[in-house]
Amino acid sequence: MRQAYRFADEAHLGQLRNSGEPYITHPIAVAAQCAEWKLDAQALMAALMHDALEDCGISKSELIERFGSPVAELVDGLTKLDKLQFDTREESQAESFRKMLLAMARDVRVILIKLADRSHNMRTLADVPRSKWARIASETLEIYAPIAYRLGLNQTYRELQELSFQHLRPWRHAVLIKALERARSRRRDLIGKVQREVETAFQGTGMPVRIAGREKTLYSIYRKMDEKHLSFAQITDMYGFRIIVPALADCYTALGTLHQLYKPVPGRFKDHIAIPKVNGYQSLHTTLVGPSGVNVEFQIRTEAMHIVAESGVAAHWLYKANEPDSPMTARLGAQWLQSLLDIQNETRDAAEFWDHVKVDLFPEAVYVFTPKSKIISMPRGATVVDFAYAIHSDIGDRTMAARINGEQVPLRTELKNGDVVEVVTSTVSAPNPAWLSFVRTGRARSKIRHHLKTLAHAESEGLGEKLLLQALRAEGIERFPADDDGARPGIWDKLLRFTGSRSRSDLLLDIGLGKRIAGIVAKRMASLLTESGQKPDAVLLSQERFILQESGSHAPVIVDGSENASVHYATCCRPIPGDTIVGYLGRGEGLVVHAADCAVARKLHHKDRERFIGVEWTDDPMRPFETTVVVTVSNGKGVLARVASALASSEADITHIDMGQEAAQETTDLRFIIAVRDRMHLADVLRTLKRTSSVLRARRGNASGD
Repeated sequence: MRQAYRFADEAHLGQLRNSGEPYITHPIAVAAQCAEWKLDAQALMAALMHDALEDCGISKSELIERFGSPVAELVDGLTKLDKLQFDTREESQAESFRKMLLAMARDVRVILIKLADRSHNMRTLADVPRSKWARIASETLEIYAPIAYRLGLNQTYRELQELSFQHLRPWRHAVLIKALERARSRRRDLIGKVQREVETAFQGTGMPVRIAGREKTLYSIYRKMDEKHLSFAQITDMYGFRIIVPALADCYTALGTLHQLYKPVPGRFKDHIAIPKVNGYQSLHTTLVGPSGVNVEFQIRTEAMHIVAESGVAAHWLYKANEPDSPMTARLGAQWLQSLLDIQNETRDAAEFWDHVKVDLFPEAVYVFTPKSKIISMPRGATVVDFAYAIHSDIGDRTMAARINGEQVPLRTELKNGDVVEVVTSTVSAPNPAWLSFVRTGRARSKIRHHLKTLAHAESEGLGEKLLLQALRAEGIERFPADDDGARPGIWDKLLRFTGSRSRSDLLLDIGLGKRIAGIVAKRMASLLTESGQKPDAVLLSQERFILQESGSHAPVIVDGSENASVHYATCCRPIPGDTIVGYLGRGEGLVVHAADCAVARKLHHKDRERFIGVEWTDDPMRPFETTVVVTVSNGKGVLARVASALASSEADITHIDMGQEAAQETTDLRFIIAVRDRMHLADVLRTLKRTSSVLRARRGNASGD
């Protein structure tokens, strides 16, 4: 502690506060507040040095060297919290900011030191220029006072509220103080009378109790007047009493004693013992009609509950239960507070206890900033893509790249508390099916799926239109009938009744997905057109028949790799440009392209001949295509590296490596899936591999292991 004090004193040497006092008086005051809460030596050292990293250019490594890692982590945590700026005044954002502070402080001590720091700053706010009062006071009221309440630090909560109110609304504060003093002098006799009557009633029961007066805070009076539009004279519960009893059961006995003494006000009884508040607060609250018809509020609690009510999370090292199994201990606070007490009872070692206290108060969420300082809450494990969809589905769909805290990162990067996330969009970007493997939020997943499904439908519909038009040309009809052609009304309607499709779009989609055969639909359309008086074009019919005899199929579908969902390249044979290929219209799968000599395609052709259509490669494919290469190597050091290097030198991208499950032998088959431009490129790759040392054989394989 002495070393930390000297270190902080040297670090702040020459610095003065607004009041003109040496700066070191502030860290000392913060440490004194933490000492009141009985925090440990590490926390007190961190309190003394909490501004050293930020203000004095001291590095974290220097702190670790001098004072150890735990102290340095606390100081670093405080420094990170100081960097967060709360800019917006929206209530929902204030709530998110509070949660972010709690989530970022993985150790409760960081929050406690921060609250002690804010308390001292508020006590000395009068020395700060008046222009800054409103910002600092409103931030304290919206952010730090509720955190103190969340942790059950009632004294700190009330003090922060009072000081904020005093500086935020100085005139109203002054008026209310005068009104309260007048009311206090008028009711002094009444309060004294109530106290004497209550003491007499409890003496009659023989129960030892401690009775203390309690006055409503100025800020809570002001807020009640403001929210309920009441005058000062209409506030009836300004004064109250706190009754501290020995045991839990005595709380209810005391309640009965009070209700016999004065009449209770209906609807004003609350049992916070059976149902504690979220911050662990427990008490019985009842409002009674006292002498002269004045309402008086009573709070009844045990000593243990009183300590928790006043000190909250700090109560667990201020108060040690002598009977760990007693029902009183079991009721001490909410679950996470209770777990701290259990740990303390199990481990009397302070260092170990504090190790357990590094709780994450919001384990399910992370809080990140947009570039405009808006806070977005995301589930733990969410990625940049989840963030983009949380902002807007259009931004998610067009996401191209991202920056976190100014640095370029991959889209699958998980977000951490306090990150500033910036999404880079592009009009040509579209959701990638691979995103589904790492996004965490349901919104992102459903939006990606919806986009891919819409895209697949649009592409499959386009393919269906192409196939139906080809089949129609084979029937001697050059183009589709127009939807609104008066000469032939209802051709499409009749066709849809024949196929059972709901719309022209659905029919074309079914053809593109292989659910309907284009030839059958084309024959029906041709017969409908013939019935309506349109004769097939004899020249077109003879041309198509000549093409059919030459190619054994209709005019082939040209593929180039740019198709997304409507065309799939079979993984059983992995065809590449240069291979002879065939197309199979799978039921609901769209067009599947196989190599002509593929065993799977041959079986399908035997069963479903009418579902095969002619397919040809374009002269200029749009992308590389995957194929399998099997490389037999003699085992030795660096073999895999040499083979991978050979593949890289021949400009083939490796997308997958399989080395089999069996134990290493003298020779091993390495199975690579590589991306190549065409058959000529593959031949170059195989030649390069065969020239590589340790490679015995290199050949093209297929997915089934041949």
